[in-house]
Amino acid sequence: MGFKRDMTETGTHLFNYLDVYCERAGEAGFWAEPVNAITNLAFIIAALLVARVLWQRKISPAFDLWALTIILFGIGVGSGLWHIYATHPTLLADVIPIALFLHLFLISALRRLFHYSWVKTLAGWAGFVLATIAAELYLPPDMLNGSVMYLPAFVVLLLLTLGLTRRRHPAARDFAVAAGVFLVSVTLRTVDMAICDHFALGTHFLWHLLNAYLLWRLLMALVPGSNVSIK
Repeated sequence: MGFKRDMTETGTHLFNYLDVYCERAGEAGFWAEPVNAITNLAFIIAALLVARVLWQRKISPAFDLWALTIILFGIGVGSGLWHIYATHPTLLADVIPIALFLHLFLISALRRLFHYSWVKTLAGWAGFVLATIAAELYLPPDMLNGSVMYLPAFVVLLLLTLGLTRRRHPAARDFAVAAGVFLVSVTLRTVDMAICDHFALGTHFLWHLLNAYLLWRLLMALVPGSNVSIK
């Protein structure tokens, strides 16, 4: 997302256009990234699919699941606005829902799948927060085309996958698939600007499509069956 880099390059004017994706190609137009914008519908569709399941199954308690579903919808809206009108305010509309989803998902996963106490859950969440802050402070913001900010989330996803696998939890397969998809999607996000001369559309739109799938799969892995409940 390159927020720190863009602030340095374009100054502090809130409504300067930010050129950080291959498809935009330096254009400051409202509709300079049509494919990047439209593919955010995948997040909205994913959220609606989860909402349908939650509504049909009448799951309780489900506050966290509904909150994650609403945030997933918000990711599609916020990212869509960012790619339609690429300025600092819409960048916040993009990154805030993503951050909210990551933090709430970790808490929900530790409670629902690992059955951690609130003390252990908050300790695990605090570790993720510290890792994220450390990455922001000590790793170059332009590293991996701005994808460095997702490294803590990827590490946590791997740890969750390992923990579920050791417990032989049925959700382990979903998390393993999601980790593999995440690795591919981060790679595609990273190479987006580097391949502009060879593929003008870029690869960021694939980041949207793959991430919509992995977030749907991870969220569905939290939807309890008859043998899964919060303790």
